[in-house]
Amino acid sequence: MAAVTEQQIVDALKHIVDPDKKADIVSLGMVSGIAVKDGHVAFAIDVEPQRGPHLEPLRKAAEEAVHKLPGVLTVAAVLTAERNVDGGPKGAAHAHHGHAQGEEKPLLPHVKAVIAVASGKGGVGKSTTATNLALALSQLGLKVGLFDADIYGPSMPRMLGITGDPVSPDGQSLLPMENYGVKCMSIGFLVPEDSPIIWRGPMVMGALQQLLRDVHWGELDVMVIDMPPGTGDTQLTMSQTVGLTGAVIVSTPQDIALLDARKGLNMFRKVDVPVLGIIENMSYYICPKCGDNAHIFGHGGAKAEATRLSCDFLGEVPLDIAIRETSDRGEPIVVSKPSSPHAKAYRDIAAKVWEKVQVLQAGPKGPKISYE
Repeated sequence: MAAVTEQQIVDALKHIVDPDKKADIVSLGMVSGIAVKDGHVAFAIDVEPQRGPHLEPLRKAAEEAVHKLPGVLTVAAVLTAERNVDGGPKGAAHAHHGHAQGEEKPLLPHVKAVIAVASGKGGVGKSTTATNLALALSQLGLKVGLFDADIYGPSMPRMLGITGDPVSPDGQSLLPMENYGVKCMSIGFLVPEDSPIIWRGPMVMGALQQLLRDVHWGELDVMVIDMPPGTGDTQLTMSQTVGLTGAVIVSTPQDIALLDARKGLNMFRKVDVPVLGIIENMSYYICPKCGDNAHIFGHGGAKAEATRLSCDFLGEVPLDIAIRETSDRGEPIVVSKPSSPHAKAYRDIAAKVWEKVQVLQAGPKGPKISYE
């Protein structure tokens, strides 16, 4: 069967009429961000903020029109409110999708704990850490999900060694992909790996929330969310809408990374998300030939920063080619080299994180009295 084209999608959407403006949504310039991969289609419909809650029927009709096209397996249409009523700047934007406002299902109703893995800047190994942390939590006997919230640079398909397309049981929702006993979802499963995502902030948030809500995660003890780097709108909105149990901050030891890590930590504190602790990644390098320990990016900076910020230090992970190679191959070191000291470092961190999550979920208790 021939693959559906973007033009076919546009032509189908020309039959969807805006009930208020009495014209089709294509000629009104409301359709944007069309992405197609192997029968999976996603696009955004831009509407004014005040109309968003009432246009769920239009969103649904647009999805159904595209779903009827030959070769289409799933369709995700997102309502994004981009324009102010007075024609002013596109400032605070709101995304409406999936369900009319006031009727929305909780994003993750069957997930007991949600942990964000975040960093103030890119390039510190956050996704590698999130992947190995999720796998280490799974090795504790927990039911684990891993959600890739980095729309612009999704890496989980490659890191978990997952290929192929998600299956949709009904054309409206998706089954998560799975490897090594961990359930996973990423926009990377729905768009080509080399295709850039050219979406504005509200479209990104709509897509993320729809991916979370419309995936059959099942019962999970914990979900690890690989957040995009930085402290922008995506991080803030995810923190406020997902109901995070806590956040883990990943940093390298050097001053510039620690400065950005501090911003990330303070962002979570401002939105009342508990910070579970800081991980120092690429902490040191052991020369494979001579065994010397080199501090390429400095050493101990994250531990000192944790103390300065009254935050727990969760552990350090070395800079090692084996961690990079196993991640690139889709065979994370926790599962491919479980007896290595690096895998042990991730498992120790996972145990500390899970212990802190259990303490948070148990709630405040009275003072502990011990008898000698």
